[in-house]
Amino acid sequence: MTKIYYEQDADLKVLKGKKVAIIGYGIQGRGQTLNLRDSGIEVIVSELKGTTNYQNALDDGFKPVSAAEAAKAGDVIQILTQDHIQANVFRQSILPNLEEGNGLMFSHGFSIRFGQIIPPGNIDVFMIAPKGPGSLVRQMYLEKRGVPCLVAIYQNYTGKALSLALAYAAAIGGAKAGVVETTFKEETETDLFGEQTVLCGGVTALIKAGFETLVEAGYQPEIAYFETCHELKLIIDIINEKGIQGMRKGVSDTAEYGDLTRGSRIITADVKKEMKKILAEVQSGEFAKEWILENNAGRPVFNSLSRKDSVHPIEVVGKKLRAMMPWLK
Repeated sequence: MTKIYYEQDADLKVLKGKKVAIIGYGIQGRGQTLNLRDSGIEVIVSELKGTTNYQNALDDGFKPVSAAEAAKAGDVIQILTQDHIQANVFRQSILPNLEEGNGLMFSHGFSIRFGQIIPPGNIDVFMIAPKGPGSLVRQMYLEKRGVPCLVAIYQNYTGKALSLALAYAAAIGGAKAGVVETTFKEETETDLFGEQTVLCGGVTALIKAGFETLVEAGYQPEIAYFETCHELKLIIDIINEKGIQGMRKGVSDTAEYGDLTRGSRIITADVKKEMKKILAEVQSGEFAKEWILENNAGRPVFNSLSRKDSVHPIEVVGKKLRAMMPWLK
């Protein structure tokens, strides 16, 4: 049975007297850091001088330091840099400054799951992963609500890793909504699978295929864009709020009938078969190895595919149409 923790399960006092080092002041880093500070937790920020994120930290009243300085000063070190640079930051700046009993934190398990970071055995290693962007984490905190989080314990050296993790979740507001127990393995593999097959890869490929089908059949690109891309947000918003069945009751009977009778002709058994292959690549570490090598080689495939998609007709017409929508600005 899934275990979910709430505010009554967390004790903020566990973090009192401890200093939290946030490595990376991006969107997630900023949201978590501001919430920690407002919850009375002492925070030190690490960010690269000269970057936009560094200036954001200054504007928010912090004095950013190097990753090594932050790790040395911190009792709990939260790594919020991008996946592909975490290992180098850890080896060069964090590992030499870890002390027995420290807590090493993540909001995504990639580096631990795929062995890019191998922590020493005398520290706690855990995860608090908000299920929303840092901007939403901040907004919900200010509204005295919260974004649900995941919690996972990888290493419990002190015997207090879970209580420390839940205190952190409470400090950023997540315990108000609920903190769902998972593992580094489960969080990482499901996250990568979801991104690749549905949330990013699947959705964008479906949008482009629909757009191209209409344009190739002679319909205007502008009309194709509205029907296959723009209106997607309306549907996703309803699904997000009310679920799939709730969405179906919020559209016309014609749309619902088309959904029920034609959807399975698009997402066929062959599509699900390919999804299983992609999941296997994630589980085996094949994708992680590919992504790590891609970064080591200077991202040739990443850059080539990104450039190609940036000039796709849907991007050209989309930019023009979005300029007609002042509410998007």
